[in-house]
Amino acid sequence: MKVFIIEDEPLAVERLRLLLGEYDNSIEIAGVADSISTAISWLSTHPSPALLFLDIELADGKSFSIFNHVTPKCPVIFTTAYDHYALDAFKLFSIDYLLKPVTLQSLATAIKKYHEITSYQKTPPDFTAFTEHLAAIPKEYKQRFLIKIGNRLLFKESSEVSYFYAEDKVVFLVAKDGTKYSIDYRLEKLETMLDPAVFFRLSRKIICAISAITEIKTYFNNRLRILLQAGKIHEEVIVSRERVNAFKTWAEM
Repeated sequence: MKVFIIEDEPLAVERLRLLLGEYDNSIEIAGVADSISTAISWLSTHPSPALLFLDIELADGKSFSIFNHVTPKCPVIFTTAYDHYALDAFKLFSIDYLLKPVTLQSLATAIKKYHEITSYQKTPPDFTAFTEHLAAIPKEYKQRFLIKIGNRLLFKESSEVSYFYAEDKVVFLVAKDGTKYSIDYRLEKLETMLDPAVFFRLSRKIICAISAITEIKTYFNNRLRILLQAGKIHEEVIVSRERVNAFKTWAEM
């Protein structure tokens, strides 16, 4: 049996690889993709595997969007570190979902379900119905962040944030009063967690809240110059021409 893994955490891939070998050493891993784009490319150019292991949160977005581009002719087992997703939908349109860290017992149960189902059901899963089902479910976005200052912990509501920025591989949350806090999230991850009606990624290094924008000016080479404010802090960001149309669409939501 050939399986394909879509997962952006190398340790999670290795763990799944070891558990699959321990469960059944005849299982062959046909390939691994660590992003939506690489998964689409692989699934578009290779025969469908027998089973697909699919992480929900990838660095370039939620993996559900893969099904808008390709239709795998195989069942899916979702893997996730979160239990707040539309798990009922997963039960309807997949074999199973596995909460991370995946255990041998949960993996064995899922694969047994795969064999039971495929032994009498030969029709490929309806991923169009799956994506439509998910689209009808209200999305949940991150409401607060837990900040560590010395030996103290405090909460910052998402509504208190002016912008996030990355510097020297560290991401900072800048509150509306101008106070900066380091947080343990990559900007790529934050993009998937924040309300897109409120936050927008202006550049490779900055995600801003719409309330932080004080001025928008045209800039040479069809770019935009955005001025952000947080307390006494003023930040200038240049939006590339590739991002300008997306920014304008977002600003008019």
